[in-house]
Amino acid sequence: MNAFLALRDAWYFFSHNLPTIARLCLPLVIVEALAQQQLTAQLGFESAGAYNILVGLLFYPLYTGALILFLDARSNGQSPRVRDLLAASLGLWPRFALLTGISTLAILLGASLFVLPGLWLMIKLAFAEFLLVLRGFTPLQALHESFEQTSGYFWQILLCVLVVMTPLWLLAWVTQPAEGAQPDLLFYLLLDSANSFLQLFATVVLFRLFMLRETLPAQE
Repeated sequence: MNAFLALRDAWYFFSHNLPTIARLCLPLVIVEALAQQQLTAQLGFESAGAYNILVGLLFYPLYTGALILFLDARSNGQSPRVRDLLAASLGLWPRFALLTGISTLAILLGASLFVLPGLWLMIKLAFAEFLLVLRGFTPLQALHESFEQTSGYFWQILLCVLVVMTPLWLLAWVTQPAEGAQPDLLFYLLLDSANSFLQLFATVVLFRLFMLRETLPAQE
C-alpha cells in the first residue's frame, strides 16, 4: 500500500469531481456550520461543545454517507443523481449516526488520556464508515473489522491522515477568535464551512486506501 500514490489518486478524483461533491455535500456542511455557530453564540464556546457534537451527529452521517456512496458508484463507472445518493444516505443515517457517536466518544476519550491514544484510535477506526456503508456491517461489526483491516497498514494510513488534516487543524487553531473578542460571524461561518468541506478530502483518501487494502492480504 503506497501512501503517496493513494494521495495522488485521491487528489485527482477530488479535483475532477469537485462540482458534484460540492453539490452533494456543501449545502449540508453549511447548515451544520450555521447550526453550530448559533449554538456557540447562544451558549458560549465552552458550553456549546457537547451540543455541537450532537449537531455533527445529525449532519455528518448524511453528507459523508452520500459521499461514500458516490465514491463507490464512480469507482464502478456509474453516475448516480445527487438526490438518489442523499436519499440512500438518509436510509443509512441511524446506523451511521450510531457508528459516528461511538467512534467520536472513543477518540475523545483516548485524546483526553493523551493525544496519542486518540490518534491511534482514529487510525484504527479509519475504515469503519466504509464497512458500514458499502459492506452492510452493523456499527460494532464495522468497528471490529476496521481494527482488523488496518493491522499492518497503520503508518501508511497515519501518514495520509496527517498530510491532509494537519494543515486544516492548524488553520482552525490559528483562526480561533481571541477570548472576549467579538467574532465576525459571516467570516467564521465561511471558514468553518470551508474547513469541514476540505476535510472530506480525507474521506476520499481513506476510501482509496480502503479499496487498496481489500486487494491485499492482512498483515500482523
